[in-house]
Amino acid sequence: MRQSVFLFLLIPLAASTQPHADKIPSAKVRTLDGSSFNTENISNNGKPIIICFWKTWNRNSIKELDNIAELYPDWQNETGVKLIAISIDDSRSSAKVTAMVKVKDWNYEVYLDINQDFKRVMNAYGCPATFLVNNNGQIVWQSNSYLQGSEDDLYVLIQKLAKNETLEKN
Repeated sequence: MRQSVFLFLLIPLAASTQPHADKIPSAKVRTLDGSSFNTENISNNGKPIIICFWKTWNRNSIKELDNIAELYPDWQNETGVKLIAISIDDSRSSAKVTAMVKVKDWNYEVYLDINQDFKRVMNAYGCPATFLVNNNGQIVWQSNSYLQGSEDDLYVLIQKLAKNETLEKN
């Protein structure tokens, strides 16, 4: 019985890291100035896109965005990648997002997904949740956790996409 419960819990984790070729789905989010934005309009002129779901109080999501921020200018110069940070803070804590982005000096596009509609349609589980979108606008990789140094592995994948290489299944 315990073994079957363990496998039941493990299956969603394994499935969540499998690449898929879906386009970015449509959901309404807000810009930091309060304007509405439809996520189906996310694009990067045929270059890779990273989409990171984060919360102001989640240490791992902050650490991931901080660590990428140090490397991001070089990543952009070499690959043209764009990072889009989607805050999934609720209405109470979302007021802290703009201040945190300014203090951290993150040069990302940042959106608010207060009702977590975009998170749901992206099938993002946990926080942080990171997705990689290829040059054709297809979601090809995702992760639902962050470990120190994971950004190096992510960059290897970005480099492959920048060269129009196909990613191997995890």
